[in-house]
Amino acid sequence: MHIEKRGQAGFTLVEIAIVLVIIGLLLGGILKGQEMITQARIKNVTNDFNGTTAAYFSYQDRYKAVPGDDGNAGTRWNTFGVRSGNSDGSISGEYKDSADPAGFANDGNNESQKFWWHLRASGFIPGPTQGTGSATPPNNAVGGLIGVQNGAFSGATALTGLVVCSSNIPDKIAAAVDTQLDDQRSNAGSMRAHTQAATNPSVTAASGATQAAAYVEDGTTQYTICKTV
Repeated sequence: MHIEKRGQAGFTLVEIAIVLVIIGLLLGGILKGQEMITQARIKNVTNDFNGTTAAYFSYQDRYKAVPGDDGNAGTRWNTFGVRSGNSDGSISGEYKDSADPAGFANDGNNESQKFWWHLRASGFIPGPTQGTGSATPPNNAVGGLIGVQNGAFSGATALTGLVVCSSNIPDKIAAAVDTQLDDQRSNAGSMRAHTQAATNPSVTAASGATQAAAYVEDGTTQYTICKTV
């Protein structure tokens, strides 16, 4: 009786090489795509700081007042229901404050929110000029908030004056933005960083928020970064 032997099927070395090349190309494309996304976010976060600073100085140049603190804003944009600040040269409130502007008064409260309302009403930044959202801080490229407040962090080396803060910034992006705008040091220069333990944390001196000793790129750490205007 004749028994037919069947050959075992398998991949040739050429086929295996082709598969490995394809896998390599796919992985390379994924990594390149991720890096492009990271670079785009670095650019967007950097532009947030530059754009907010430019809008602030443009407003100050046109109206001779600080947006948010402007005591004439309510009269100037009465048709939008805009509320004035108290013209004391300082911004009250925190960068992360957000509330319905219907309850605002012409006084020194809610100025970190009025900041955005005044800039939107003046046309220096886009967004609603009245009603819900008109006084809300915008989101940054990573889902955090970008806002303003007077000073940041506790201690002798705290930032003073008007600062722009951006929250929920991944480690690599925070370090890159600091490199482009300042000195890549998280606890020195015009830009400082706070290691986040929660989303959109308070970074006022009163809250006891401290500056990170250094940027740590571990893939999980997030920072709130603040820069003087």
